[in-house]
Amino acid sequence: MELRRVVSLRMKGGIQGLKVSQVSFILVGLVCVTVLTLAWTKTTLLSPFIPTQGRALQLDLDEAGPKELLEGDNNSTQTQKKQVNSPGSSETPLAVDRGNIENVTTTHKEETPSSVIERTGSDEFSEGKNRSKQTEIVPESSSTVESPIKREQRGNLSDTTGNKETPSTVQRLGSQELSRGQNKSEKAEFVPEVTKEQTRNLSATTGNKDCNYAKGKWVIDESLPLYSGFGCKQWLSSMWACRLTQRNDFEYEKLRWQPKDCKMDAFTGANFLQRMKDKTLAFIGDSLGRQQFQSLMCMVTGGEERHDVLDVGYEYGLVKARGAVRPDGWAYRFPITNTTILYYWSASLCDLEPIDPSNPKTTDFAMHLDRPPAFLRTFLPRFNVLVLNTGHHWNRGKLQANRWVMYVNGAPNTNRKIADIFGARNLTVHSIAKWVNEQLPLYPGLKAFIRTMSPRHFFNGDWNTGGTCDNTTPLSGGKEVVKDDSSDPLTAGAVSGTSVELLDITALSQLRDEGHISRYSIKATPGMQDCLHWCLPGIPDTWNEVLFARL
Repeated sequence: MELRRVVSLRMKGGIQGLKVSQVSFILVGLVCVTVLTLAWTKTTLLSPFIPTQGRALQLDLDEAGPKELLEGDNNSTQTQKKQVNSPGSSETPLAVDRGNIENVTTTHKEETPSSVIERTGSDEFSEGKNRSKQTEIVPESSSTVESPIKREQRGNLSDTTGNKETPSTVQRLGSQELSRGQNKSEKAEFVPEVTKEQTRNLSATTGNKDCNYAKGKWVIDESLPLYSGFGCKQWLSSMWACRLTQRNDFEYEKLRWQPKDCKMDAFTGANFLQRMKDKTLAFIGDSLGRQQFQSLMCMVTGGEERHDVLDVGYEYGLVKARGAVRPDGWAYRFPITNTTILYYWSASLCDLEPIDPSNPKTTDFAMHLDRPPAFLRTFLPRFNVLVLNTGHHWNRGKLQANRWVMYVNGAPNTNRKIADIFGARNLTVHSIAKWVNEQLPLYPGLKAFIRTMSPRHFFNGDWNTGGTCDNTTPLSGGKEVVKDDSSDPLTAGAVSGTSVELLDITALSQLRDEGHISRYSIKATPGMQDCLHWCLPGIPDTWNEVLFARL
């Protein structure tokens, strides 16, 4: 019994001693942990191992790859956007509504004739519920839209400096802003609003003042033409409406000019009229200038009948004279914006005067090579945009048929160099460019252009010796203009050093020999082929698109 009590007392004492020791060790441990924790969080050598919130976000962005989320702030509005020029992407999932085509580039690989042009519009998608026709950019993970753009077009949705697409290429979302956590199952999905003009060329440079619109290539655009060749009878001469003839190939209507490395705004009638509000645009030139005029009237109206458009030709003396086939020109005004578009026939851009006014049926006409037409001198103060052209009437046959006699300094020309057709045209184009340039300071709001010569495509002869242009395959001779210099050096030289601008359409039109009237006519009568004038809709529409971009 005594022994059991002694053992019990020792056990209690041992337990109490063990508890005191444990408490001491715990206190020491807590102190050590506290010291180590403070050292970890405060020591500058260890702080880099603690990732900050900003660095963690940057890592997520880097890992996101082509689906990364780029953030920008615009009046507290968050824009979400996808990088579309991923170098590893096999296709660009970009869907556009009709009339809005992406910028495309060519590669150095060989192409078959069937793939010589990119079909950028055949598989376009239009958002039926969106009457404003917003363009939807779909993330790469989506399987709802397959890109119509070919592999060779990848990587050209970035800007021309080689940088990635900037937020300026799309408008801020505004009320359509997507919150980051809106849909956990869709990574970086967004639907930014893109206007028609922006989607026409997403790689547009910010400044187009020095853009060479004559350098670029033809691409297929299934949204074309801008008007029907069966319509526009209010403005379009039937002899140029190839849809009304026996012609049955119309692939040439589906080609759009894409300038290299610069923006060309998508043309709409509403945009043109707004840009030309309270202004007058005047075409003065030959029958090719008349084609450009009719083309523009069809483009602005969409080829529809417009009973609100006023015939104001009488304001400019453009009325049909007794016994004449047609007036010397036409002028129409759109009251909604007070926009006037007119054309005046002056094939040579020279001032013409009857040498014997008393005998108008047989008199010759003084062709003043160094004097602009009286119509231009009279009405220039009323013009805001002037487009001049001349070219194909400069040949001996035309001069003799029209009874034109060259005059210089108010007298018959005696200079042999000027008497040469090239010398005469050279003097005239330089003279009118110089005269218009001298007028520009007097009319600060005036923009003046001289359009380069529209090319002819007579093969195996000329217009009166059996020349033909039977090709119907678009771009059979190439699709791209790569040179910087104009193919009409005479006109380019005339405007050089002046404020008169060059509307250079020669080289881009040279690639389009299939677009001429050719052998087709309404009556289907055999005869000479017209390899000078163009089918409408057609190439002159492009001249006006370039002109619109230059305004």
